[in-house]
Amino acid sequence: MRQLFALFLCLMATALFAQAPHPHVHDRSIHFPDVNGYRSLVCDFHQHTVFSDGSVFPDIRVQEALRDSLDAISLTEHLEYQPHKEDIPHPDRNRSNAIAEQAAKPYNLIVINGSEITREMPPGHNNALFLSDANKLLKDDPLEAFKEAQRQGAFVFWNHPNWVAQTKDGIAKLTDMHRQLIANKQLHGIEVVNETTYSDEALQIALDNGLTLMGTSDIHGLIDWTYKIPEGGHRPVTLVFAKERTADAIKEALFERRTAVWHNNTLIAREREMMPLLAACIKVEKASYIGPSSVCEVLLRNESDAEFLLFSTSEYTLHEHADMVVLNPNGTTKIQVKTKEQLPVFNLSFDVLNCVTAPKKHPQLQLSVRL
Repeated sequence: MRQLFALFLCLMATALFAQAPHPHVHDRSIHFPDVNGYRSLVCDFHQHTVFSDGSVFPDIRVQEALRDSLDAISLTEHLEYQPHKEDIPHPDRNRSNAIAEQAAKPYNLIVINGSEITREMPPGHNNALFLSDANKLLKDDPLEAFKEAQRQGAFVFWNHPNWVAQTKDGIAKLTDMHRQLIANKQLHGIEVVNETTYSDEALQIALDNGLTLMGTSDIHGLIDWTYKIPEGGHRPVTLVFAKERTADAIKEALFERRTAVWHNNTLIAREREMMPLLAACIKVEKASYIGPSSVCEVLLRNESDAEFLLFSTSEYTLHEHADMVVLNPNGTTKIQVKTKEQLPVFNLSFDVLNCVTAPKKHPQLQLSVRL
């Protein structure tokens, strides 16, 4: 009887453990706080399915987006490159996004009709979003495809300008054709991040030419495999700061360049967008001196899914850390600051090392501590 009772307890414990959430399961949802009255929408505007050269059906892209808590996606199939056409013949280049839109309806995921203009350099590969009919972009002359996108009011961005298949040294370079497209208001953005790569040169091109910063997965296989989601990775995304959660608001924000890019736990944005985003993410939660000492314990709250790497540039030294502080995502980090005397208010300053506002330039975060 004692052995049976022990066996029963063992089986019950096993069942309860199986039903309980695993303590090390990675929360893959991507979240950043809203900024200055704008919604911080998480978007991936460069993805592929079997309707061009991807490996999955469009509804899988929807399911992946829902797992990552994305607000908007676009399935930007290659217009001209159709390697699966013998197996999946389809004359309608809008079909992929139409299937995705139907699959996304019950979940309120925004699906934006887009396609990839796929040409040799120049102009290379470019995505056109908010198309009314992608079929009309099938033109012999690539410049005519851009003109048609413009007639449809599309937002167009240059894909992977650092792609070694078209730029052997991996350095993005602006060509005369791209300058013409920018001057004609037919090219509006550029990928500073594509798949697993980041381009300082593309960021500088964006800053010099008023282009919107874009970051995309360009996924062809599975998001989980490419970005090692179960191990704690994340897909690259474009954060769009929109007035509301609608396709029209996203379009307006893209044309107004209100974006940031999150890639490999690094944020890339113009200073105009970066500083309000950091202010929304990182806050002083609480501060108090330890007894009569002049060592102040400060709790810093991180309201985002990014892990921030802070390098102290303050006039005060830290008591537990050296000059480097790591802020865990969605949590509170304690630091101790030696202020030499008890102060009612003091300032802390940090360089945020995993944030970039220009090539080799990191933003400086200023925090006011009030007791």
